[in-house]
Amino acid sequence: MGRVLITGAAGLLGSHLCDRFIKEGFDVVAMDNLITGDLKNIEHLFALPNFQFYHHDVTTFVHVPGELDYILHFASPASPIDYLKIPIQTLKVGAMGTHNLLGLAKEKKARILIASTSEVYGDPLVHPQAEEYYGNVNTIGPRGVYDEAKRFMESITMAYHRFHDLDTRIVRIFNTYGPRMRLNDGRVIPAFIGQALRGEDLTIFGDGSQTRSFCYVDDQIEGIYKLLMSDYVYPVNIGNPKEITINQLAHEILELTGSDQKVINKPLPADDPLQRQPDITKANEILDWFPAVSRKEGFAKTFEYFKNLNDEELFKKEHKDFKKYNKV
Repeated sequence: MGRVLITGAAGLLGSHLCDRFIKEGFDVVAMDNLITGDLKNIEHLFALPNFQFYHHDVTTFVHVPGELDYILHFASPASPIDYLKIPIQTLKVGAMGTHNLLGLAKEKKARILIASTSEVYGDPLVHPQAEEYYGNVNTIGPRGVYDEAKRFMESITMAYHRFHDLDTRIVRIFNTYGPRMRLNDGRVIPAFIGQALRGEDLTIFGDGSQTRSFCYVDDQIEGIYKLLMSDYVYPVNIGNPKEITINQLAHEILELTGSDQKVINKPLPADDPLQRQPDITKANEILDWFPAVSRKEGFAKTFEYFKNLNDEELFKKEHKDFKKYNKV
């Protein structure tokens, strides 16, 4: 089938992409600096003859011997708790890391797909968000380090496509969840499930009327794979358009876990989007892609994964010491 490089390979999406490409018969080269990724997500692949792992930071020069047919660039912190702790590294991986990988794709004559995000839309003034919407982003706010890194990724990718005739794809990923998420990564579903499992009250930031649309990881991977194999070079939203308020989410998690904790409210963080819902018309029409896993089914699978964690994983407060990664 060919040979593929996947960066951010030890994270949620990267690890599931490794599984998918192995299943499809590819030789997989996985790369991660393990700031937020975890080797346990891909350790089941290490014994396979068609799997290699490189412990490497893509913000430095990237060299992979041999041919490459595809590159999927998923190296980036993806949750607020991470990118607010390592803002400089977040900007660097979006800018320098993407530049390095585009250069590698040019050298290898490989097709490259870059992982953008719904955060390019900021706190949107249109609803739902279609790919033609340019967004409402605070470039100097605390979340700007992530939002602008992703917007730059899209810009430089299209520049390489137009100037160097590079074969590129751009996926705009909306909130995705499932097994291999970290309980303490700050995203709302693992946060709620973790609090329920620890017997803590569930914390909602703001009044809980803000909305999100959650896509199960298997659906997300299918959409990404279809986009990579398509002929479409412009951004495509991949996400589940079924919108839910954070209040409703909290009560669904309490019902799922059988918990009787309270829901408490804290102030809303700066620039936190009040609405998030993808318009997936392009994904439907161009990729024939539709999310298939219901929220009830996806939540149940995710809860089973977290329920099987040991106490050390369940109660630890932080995943990594991030300080050393914030050197300019």
